[in-house]
Amino acid sequence: MRPLTEEETKTLFEKLATYIGRNITHLINRPDDPHCFRLQKDRVYYISESVMRFATSVGRAELMSVGVCLGKFTKTGKFRLHVTAVDILAQHARYKLWIKPNGEMSYLYGNNVLKAHVGKMSDDIPEHSGVIVFAMNDIPLGFGVTAKSTTEARRLDPTGIVAFRQSDVGEYLREEDTLFT
Repeated sequence: MRPLTEEETKTLFEKLATYIGRNITHLINRPDDPHCFRLQKDRVYYISESVMRFATSVGRAELMSVGVCLGKFTKTGKFRLHVTAVDILAQHARYKLWIKPNGEMSYLYGNNVLKAHVGKMSDDIPEHSGVIVFAMNDIPLGFGVTAKSTTEARRLDPTGIVAFRQSDVGEYLREEDTLFT
């Protein structure tokens, strides 16, 4: 495990900023225990510094993962968030969208969020912004990108797409063979 380079850190923070905005500082400067980002192979992990010090005593070949996997860098150098980051993103989300119970299963099967399934959403969400998708009882289900702004979404017909799905917790089952490899 190694610290991220400046280029990797910039790419990671740009991706995180689309979902949590300026709350990135809350990820690093935590009052309880400072956390950091580390790279293992091509995956980025969010780890408390005390756990990271313990992990240095384990060899690279033996260490599968430590901390929370936020995502991975592609071969082209872009960063792709994984579903494992949804809990961290949900804590610091800038824009939120809640789905009615009748739309939860559709979303968890990998479909986009339709207007008919939206229970409520944050005010003043711009178009093409990162949004965290919740169930009506505030359980984070995934994240995506808004297709329309909040005002445009209110005028959509019930079959119109409000948000494009990027990741959902249903991936734990659909991609269990390849999620951690």
